[in-house]
Amino acid sequence: MLSGKRLLLIVSGGIAAYKTPDLVRRLRGQGAEVRVVMTPAAAEFVTPLSLASVSGHRVYQDLFSLTDEAEMGHIELSRAADLVVVAPASADLLAKLAHGLANDLASTLLLATDKEVLAAPAMNLRMWQHPATQDNLARLKARGLQVVGPDEGEMACGEYGPGRMAEPDAIVAAVEDYFNAPRPLAGLKALVTSGPTHEPIDPVRYIANRSSGRQGHAIAAALAHRGAAVTLVTGPVQLPDPQGVQTLHVESADEMLQACRNALPVDVAVCAAAVSDWRASEQAEQKIKKDGTSPPALQLSENPDILAQLSKAGTERPGLVIGFAAETRDVAAQATAKRERKGCDWILANDVSAESGTFGGPDNSIILIDAAGREDWPRISKEEVAERLAARIAQTLDRTPVEEHRMPDRLQDGQQQ
Repeated sequence: MLSGKRLLLIVSGGIAAYKTPDLVRRLRGQGAEVRVVMTPAAAEFVTPLSLASVSGHRVYQDLFSLTDEAEMGHIELSRAADLVVVAPASADLLAKLAHGLANDLASTLLLATDKEVLAAPAMNLRMWQHPATQDNLARLKARGLQVVGPDEGEMACGEYGPGRMAEPDAIVAAVEDYFNAPRPLAGLKALVTSGPTHEPIDPVRYIANRSSGRQGHAIAAALAHRGAAVTLVTGPVQLPDPQGVQTLHVESADEMLQACRNALPVDVAVCAAAVSDWRASEQAEQKIKKDGTSPPALQLSENPDILAQLSKAGTERPGLVIGFAAETRDVAAQATAKRERKGCDWILANDVSAESGTFGGPDNSIILIDAAGREDWPRISKEEVAERLAARIAQTLDRTPVEEHRMPDRLQDGQQQ
C-alpha cells in the first residue's frame, strides 16, 4: 500500500513513544521508507538504537551535529519525505508548531518542511482538554494539519479519558488513507472569503465584527486537500495561512471585492467572510478628538455586496456560489430569505448570538439551505463543518473547469451581504 513512499517520523517525548518501533515495522511492512527524528525527551522512553534497527537508517537527534548535517542537512531531511508523521505528538511539540518555534531539530524540521504533516497526539487527558492545547490544535487544523486520535482509555498516570496515542495500526491506516485519498476537485478553482473586514473611521479607529476567520480558513484547507486550486481572501485574523492555499490579505470590503474580482474565474465560490454591512461615509484624515461637547455624528454608507455580485455575474458566474448567513434569531427563515435575495445556490445559516459561542469559538451549528430545502447539521467543530461542506461540493459541482478568462466588468459595486 505504501510502496515507494518516503516518510519522516518525528518522535516526541511521552510514554507512548514505546509504541514507535512497532509503528516503524508496520510502515516498512507496507513498503514505506522511514527516517526517524527524536526529541531529547523521546530518548527517555525509547532508545535511538531501537528505532535505527527497525528503520534501517540512523536516527537524527541533534540540530547542530556536523556529522548529521554532512550526511543529510536538516532542510533536506524536512523536504525529502512525501509525508511527515509526528507520533507521539506531545502538547509541547504541538504548541511549538502552532506558534512557529524552532529550538530543536524536531521543531525546526516541522517549521522548514513544505510537506503535509500527520500528527498522533498523546498526552495526559487534562493537558489534552486544556484550552491552550485545543486552541493550538484548532490553529494547526486550520493550517492543514492532519490528525489521527487521540483514543480514550486508561493513562499511564492512572487517569482515564481522551489522550492515548492512536494505536500503530490506526496510524498506518491514516497514512494509507492520506496517500490513497481521492482528489475529486483536482483541476478546479475555488475562491473562499474569510474573517471580518475593518472599515476605517479615522487613522486609529474602525468598524468591525467578532469573526475569527476559523470557519473560512478551515473551508479553504478542506477544498485544497481535495485537490482544488484555492484562493483565500481574508480580512484581518490571528490565524496562519492554510498550507497549499494562495492567501490574499485585505482590510476593507472594497479591498475584498477587488481581490475577489482578480481571483475570477473560479468553479466554486464560498463567501464565509463576515463582511461589515456599513462603512463610514467619509474617513477622517486625522484622529477625531474629543472637544468637550457632544460626540461627533458618524454617517454610514452601505458596503459592496460581494455575495450578491458573485451570484449574479451572468455567463461568467461561478458554477456554485455558497454564502453564509450569520443570524441571532429566526435563523432558518432569515437565511432562506437571504438566499433568495442574493441569488446564491446554497446558504449555510448559523446562530451567532452571544450564547452560541460561534464567533471566535471552535464549533458551529449549520443549517444548509438550497433549492431543495434545508439540511440540519449537528453542532460540530468548524473543521468538521469544512470537511462536510467540501465533500458536498465535490459531489455536486460540475467537474468541467472554467476557461481562463477574467470577469471584472460584470462585478459592479452594489450592496453588502
